[in-house]
Amino acid sequence: MMTKDAFDLIVLGSGPSGRRAAIQAAKLDKKVLVVEDNKLGGVSVHTGTVPSKTMRESVLNLTQFRERTFNNQETESADISRVLDRLHKTQDREVNLLNNQFDRNAVRSVSGFGSFIDRNTIKVNGVDGSSRKYKADKIIISVGTKCFRPSNLDFDGKYVCDSDQILEVEDIPDKVLVVGAGVIGVEYASILNVLGKKVILIDPRSQYLEFIDREIIDEFTKILTQRGVDFKLGRKLDQVLSKDSNAVNVQLDNGDTLTVGMVLFAAGRLGSTDGLNLESCNIDVDKRGRISVNPDTFQTAVDNIYAVGDVIGFPALASTSMAQGRIAACHAFGREIFSLPKVLPYGIYAVPEISTAGMSEHELNEEGIDYVKGIGLFRETARGEIMGVEFGLMKLLFSKEDERLLGVHIIGEGAAELIHIGQAVMQLNGCMNYFVENVFNFPTLAEAYKIAALNAWNKLN
Repeated sequence: MMTKDAFDLIVLGSGPSGRRAAIQAAKLDKKVLVVEDNKLGGVSVHTGTVPSKTMRESVLNLTQFRERTFNNQETESADISRVLDRLHKTQDREVNLLNNQFDRNAVRSVSGFGSFIDRNTIKVNGVDGSSRKYKADKIIISVGTKCFRPSNLDFDGKYVCDSDQILEVEDIPDKVLVVGAGVIGVEYASILNVLGKKVILIDPRSQYLEFIDREIIDEFTKILTQRGVDFKLGRKLDQVLSKDSNAVNVQLDNGDTLTVGMVLFAAGRLGSTDGLNLESCNIDVDKRGRISVNPDTFQTAVDNIYAVGDVIGFPALASTSMAQGRIAACHAFGREIFSLPKVLPYGIYAVPEISTAGMSEHELNEEGIDYVKGIGLFRETARGEIMGVEFGLMKLLFSKEDERLLGVHIIGEGAAELIHIGQAVMQLNGCMNYFVENVFNFPTLAEAYKIAALNAWNKLN
């Protein structure tokens, strides 16, 4: 084994948190090495955020889904090969962008699997069979997560897939069983539905996406049910009875059997900590492979080793992971750090899109906070009519005591973009009068803020 140059910082993983940590440290004139066992960009670029969102956008465009209101027609079919072509082009561009960022900031990267020898030394087994070790004063773990695969399922990548494998399936059958109504499962279920597939969505819980305001979820469920998605909540997949080119036969936990063309398993993820040899540094992981950290500094139990991103668990968002990486890098080298804001935006890139920030009605009721609700429908805006949106709802929650904005919940076109207006107002302790008295561009979907605020103002007055 050959010892290479020492570094100030070694980053394990090049996803959103790892790349931001590396570049932040480089901006502090530190010598940085990034170790990536996959391709640069990690899970986010190659099997997670970027590909799933690219697939969504491609499907919406190719099926002309957004045009069906005006044309009074069914959505067109989409050539999956064209979807995959756009996906691969987008991934290549992201990798090139990351390479350029690393080059500009003198961040070095190596391809291989990194594991700990001790708290300052990483062994990298390269894809070419080489084995080298690198030393650093500080180490940041940002290895992300991988799909959870139950042992009773045979993931063949054709009849039974996880959310990584579905990205390479060129012939998706007409009927798909999606297992898991979390964020990933819901996104893929709605995308496959737009593709014209018959989708059955099962989940053992009686409610899904519990962190989202229930009125928004009720609206989402209604929309997808009208489009033909079959929700089977409170049900588990027991076993796959048989599978071939004609049918996949499965049995649920209540004994019911279903016949589909493919099973997409999207229930849960595990921290990619296997093989890191964390025990050599006395760092423990939980049963899902996640690492515990100080929530302010992201230090692990070993003070020179940090962990950021999905590998530390909730909220497991690319957006928060980026901030975590910067905070960890700054703290590691004695620079002033900032705190994550209390109000975080959540985006679910299903069809329709969902985004939320602040408190839900359930949380307000639990805390005994007296509030007033305002609703704005996208179809009440001129922009909504121009775009031909069939649905879209904005819900604002204000304190009755001082009219401060407490929560924003949106379902519909551009929800993940629109949420930032409400997020900013909440961060600045803004009130109802900001929306009532302000001027918005016309025509825009953002006018729904004014409609919803006026709805709430009328209830108060």
